[in-house]
Amino acid sequence: MEHTIVMTGASRGIGRVAAEQILRRSPDAHLLVVTRGSSGSRLATGGRTVSYVPADLGSLRSVRSAATEIRARLDEGELPPLRGFVGNAGVQYANALTEGPDGLESTFTVNVLANHLFVRLLQDRFLPQDRFLSQDRFLSQDSFLPQERFAAPARIVITVSDTHFGDLRHNLGMVPGPDWKSPDVLARTGAFPRPDTTAAGRTAYSTSKLAAIYLVHEYARRLPAGIDVVAYNPGFVPGTGLARNADPVSRFAMRRVLPAMTLTPFATTRGAAGRYLADVALGTTRAPTGSYVDRGREARSSEESYDPRREGELWDAAERFTAPPP
Repeated sequence: MEHTIVMTGASRGIGRVAAEQILRRSPDAHLLVVTRGSSGSRLATGGRTVSYVPADLGSLRSVRSAATEIRARLDEGELPPLRGFVGNAGVQYANALTEGPDGLESTFTVNVLANHLFVRLLQDRFLPQDRFLSQDRFLSQDSFLPQERFAAPARIVITVSDTHFGDLRHNLGMVPGPDWKSPDVLARTGAFPRPDTTAAGRTAYSTSKLAAIYLVHEYARRLPAGIDVVAYNPGFVPGTGLARNADPVSRFAMRRVLPAMTLTPFATTRGAAGRYLADVALGTTRAPTGSYVDRGREARSSEESYDPRREGELWDAAERFTAPPP
């Protein structure tokens, strides 16, 4: 059945690899990428059509406009039924003082609130995939159920990070662990000590990824039946554009020095991370709703990431921050 998968962060890095994998491996998938310009439409598609919707993920107004356009195109039949959303875009700044047009801290806006707004505005447009059991599939010793219909769930995937663990094994000493505070504090600039430093910017990043996992758990409780939601961790992937806002030395290290770590178990190549992401998005990697997938397998996220009180508090705050303007 032809269907639509909406994806952010598809124009570079692991997202580009994942997008090309999805198009190559799923002939029924129509990929709609959300991008600042038309760069996402230039994917290596092998003749397949990729459409795009422009949006600045640092602006909730722009995200709302993009999601509204996607809804309209689905309703008008311009796009096939919606079966997936991959929230892969992410940013990391060299400080915790970068403010977007909504007056909110930009790391929190892009890594948490933009995904939340897409999920909430698209959730009633997701359709599960109808399939049939084989006519001769044996179900019990003396009965067959020919052509029994069942539905495979639609799937939402949010890219997170193992920096949310906050330990040397996962952060390699490069990114401070999360520093959880009230969402009303986290959503504003200056939430962390010495907010003008790179350490504060990286703390904002790891904290935003912890927040994303909290929301995945809350989505699993609240979203309608027939929609699965999964958090995906690619591991440490040097050579991507994540450090594009960092200082020159850090950018050089990410591009030229740290890629050698992919020869060790401590890092993941961009190609492997993209393939893993495609596996999760297409359902090849089986994972129940609300789960955490570490590269190619379901795993447990950090102990701190399981906190229903924080999850509910963050949900309420995200609903307030993304509410339509009066």
